[in-house]
Amino acid sequence: MQKFLPFLQWVPNYKSAFLKKDLIAGLTVAIVLIPQAMAYAMIAGLPPVYGLYASLFPLIVYAFLGTSRQLGIGPVAIDSLLVAAGLGALAITGIENYIVMAIFLAFLVGAIQLALGLFRMGFLVNFLSKPVISGFTSGAAIIIIFSQIKHLLGASIENSSKFHQLVVNVFEKIAETNLYDFGIGLVGILLIVLLKKWNKRIPAILITVVLGIMAVYFMDLESYGVKLVGAIPEGLPSFQIPQVSTANILQIWPIALTLALVGYLEAISIGKAIDEKNSEDNIDANQELVALGTSNIVGSFFQAYPVTASFSRSAINNDLDVKTNISGLVSIVLVVITLLFLTPLFYYLPKAILASIIMVSVFGLIDISYPKTLWKNRKDEFSILLLTFLIILFTGIPQGVLVGVLTSLLLMVYRTSKPHFAVLGNIKNSDYYKNVNRFGKEIIVRDDLLIVRFDSQLYFGNKNYFKKELFKHIDAKGEKLKGIILNAEAVNYIDSTAANMLIQVINEIHDRGQKFLITGAIGPTRDIIFGSGIIDVLHKDFLFVHMKEAVAYFDDPNAISLLRDVVAHQKN
Repeated sequence: MQKFLPFLQWVPNYKSAFLKKDLIAGLTVAIVLIPQAMAYAMIAGLPPVYGLYASLFPLIVYAFLGTSRQLGIGPVAIDSLLVAAGLGALAITGIENYIVMAIFLAFLVGAIQLALGLFRMGFLVNFLSKPVISGFTSGAAIIIIFSQIKHLLGASIENSSKFHQLVVNVFEKIAETNLYDFGIGLVGILLIVLLKKWNKRIPAILITVVLGIMAVYFMDLESYGVKLVGAIPEGLPSFQIPQVSTANILQIWPIALTLALVGYLEAISIGKAIDEKNSEDNIDANQELVALGTSNIVGSFFQAYPVTASFSRSAINNDLDVKTNISGLVSIVLVVITLLFLTPLFYYLPKAILASIIMVSVFGLIDISYPKTLWKNRKDEFSILLLTFLIILFTGIPQGVLVGVLTSLLLMVYRTSKPHFAVLGNIKNSDYYKNVNRFGKEIIVRDDLLIVRFDSQLYFGNKNYFKKELFKHIDAKGEKLKGIILNAEAVNYIDSTAANMLIQVINEIHDRGQKFLITGAIGPTRDIIFGSGIIDVLHKDFLFVHMKEAVAYFDDPNAISLLRDVVAHQKN
């Protein structure tokens, strides 16, 4: 039961000494969460209160089902932008219908995540390579920043999920800039940046929010056209079953799938990074899918839009040495108090302040150092990052992620179709056999023996390359060549197509009057060699564990005993 209900592990062992740190972490995260949640709801195209709704029941569920005590669950910038991008592409009329679709999107995202978790499909996130992730986060961060310029300028700028369109829209309406909004937003950005630089423990966001509200209220800035959050409904969200049609499901399932995978990727990457930093191993990938999925499903019944783990709030939890998921419940209490009693205070909160919070928060997601590293060392992966980044900027986020993933897979297939093929030689005065191109004069190269190593599995995609490279080196040796040894240490699989190719290659080598030996094959590969018919043309006497044994046998079959226990049985 503890595996499926992780809270059973920490609740019985809870100590009173943990309470102080859990309280401090919970309160600190809530101070950041409340203004962030309202700001991120604006990114999603929703009224700010829906950010607070998304900070309630999903957090409760995760506290009991999640495996990481540090993860700060709730609304996040990138997922909010994905919601806006996905729903913005649909012909949705009226804010009420838009809200209904956003809430149902949370249900559908949760259902996908829960299903993936129950079927142990957490490995799917591995197909989102780091270059794709970096391109995605940087591109999304830039779009988020530019999407907030309308609030920073106080102008009625049309939103878009495409960077170039956002820039055009900004320049078209820049003359409508409200200097008061712009000043407030600029001061907000500078205040958050400077306070964080001075001392990271200072609640810079809370101070900025309070000062912004006070400035509007006491200086009557509303009369100067400053855009405010306005009236926020008091009270907790009511229970509602999301209502949509089959046609709506068919429209939004692609964005739901993207959100499900991206949200899970954010949570698992943050959780694993924190575990590595703390030398721990707490996070369970599949259970996190279950926890996130259930959080989104339950949240959707209480008017929440999709949630996942936040970089900034998770970092706060870790920095404050949070002890258990009680901290999440503490944060919820403060959100509840805000919804019940404090919403009137947020009436005077300038939207420019929320924009400044968003801009500063997501600016850190723009990664410069990693692309520089790839440009120096791995230009093929840099191309994937750049392609993902540009498509996200100028076409759309789902399209960018999809193209990035497909391009990564194509690159992987290309690499496996032409893997490293090395010719080996004996290092002088040793039993080691290394790449002749790497060790130069230290290698003894024989004219009568060719030793090669193939650094990949053998399958239908690279069988022709293997055969071509092998015979290229065989022909280069000429008539003096008497034998070939294949070092199969790196060959972890041979499919049926490659097995047939290998049988043909061995027969052709034998027809030339040359020997063919295999050494270093691991257990599963030996099983295939025996089960696919390769052994029938190779013969057991030509299968070895160690290179020196194969070379010794080639030189003099009588010099060593009959393979000792190398092939004592056909399978491990």
